[in-house]
Amino acid sequence: EVPLEVTCSPAENRGMFFIDDKGNEFKFGQPGMNVWRSSFDYWLAKQAEKSGAVLWDNAPVLDCVDDGTHVTVTVGGVHKQQSKAAYVIDCEGVTGTVKKKLLETQPKYITTYQTFNEGTIDLDLHYFYAYLPEYDAWFNVKDDQLVLGVTVKNQQNVRRYYDAFLRYMQEKHGLKIIKQCKEDRWLLPHIQPGCPIDYGVGRVFFAGEIAGWLNPMGEGISCGMESSNHLAKAMTEHFD
Repeated sequence: EVPLEVTCSPAENRGMFFIDDKGNEFKFGQPGMNVWRSSFDYWLAKQAEKSGAVLWDNAPVLDCVDDGTHVTVTVGGVHKQQSKAAYVIDCEGVTGTVKKKLLETQPKYITTYQTFNEGTIDLDLHYFYAYLPEYDAWFNVKDDQLVLGVTVKNQQNVRRYYDAFLRYMQEKHGLKIIKQCKEDRWLLPHIQPGCPIDYGVGRVFFAGEIAGWLNPMGEGISCGMESSNHLAKAMTEHFD
């Protein structure tokens, strides 16, 4: 069970609304938890340690070389060394360096921008709202802060789409922002038609966002947990 201290208010998420570019609403009821990623990820890492995993913090993987029988992993940071593994599960996230070296390709990114605000809005705060402009926009609440964000294919368009989204929410749902508390920027995988997945190269397997998985709510941790769990089970059942 996920402890209550890693959640934020409202802790209960009841599902999501999709709103298309014509204003049509599609409601999907699905219970979930509203968490702060920093607290949740720390708890998750500690759970892994309790299960027997050895956690190396501040230890970026710089390279993986597959010789057909083992993978030599070069680690930097405070644990600077080389180690050998029978198999490697790569969950680096969308900007991972190992995949770039193995496939020698530059992944396509989506730029994400969101703000946390004090204010009011005429929406049910227990739901996640996803809108479909150029790529994606959303609204949700964390500890009484109104979270508004957009994703764009060209990062130069971030401000234009964000300002347009704010005007839409003001006109449609009575959004009133009193104060902007903070802002976030990051990258997401650019999901292509057909949702192609990169399962890995040789003895190096990909899971989570680096493989191309992405939750419709725009977060990657659930897909990282689920896909790497299935991959670990497959390795123990089918490999030597």
